Amino acid sequence: MEMNNAIEALAALAQDTRLEIFRALVRAHSPRPEEAGLSAGALATQLDVAAPTLSFHLKELAHARLLTSRRDGRSIIYTANFQTMRALTSYLIEDCCQGACAITLEECC
Repeated sequence: MEMNNAIEALAALAQDTRLEIFRALVRAHSPRPEEAGLSAGALATQLDVAAPTLSFHLKELAHARLLTSRRDGRSIIYTANFQTMRALTSYLIEDCCQGACAITLEECC
């Protein structure tokens, strides 16, 4: 991950509503892709956020590549982008302990 991408992702998560959205999408993850994610309506209800506000924040998270979306009938289902989150986490710890770090990022998702 490049520094500018890391800054963009961290900036997107540095806002309380967007962080709540991202965490809700992480909780909604499933090993079965067709069961993962939440619709905008479900997110709005769960987080008690107005639809226009939610739409704005979803666009910001998508721009930072922290979420993905897919169409399911008439709904759009949003999911956390674990590939971007793993890349961000790896970027943050890549020089840990002067290169002698034993921290590894196990792929859970």
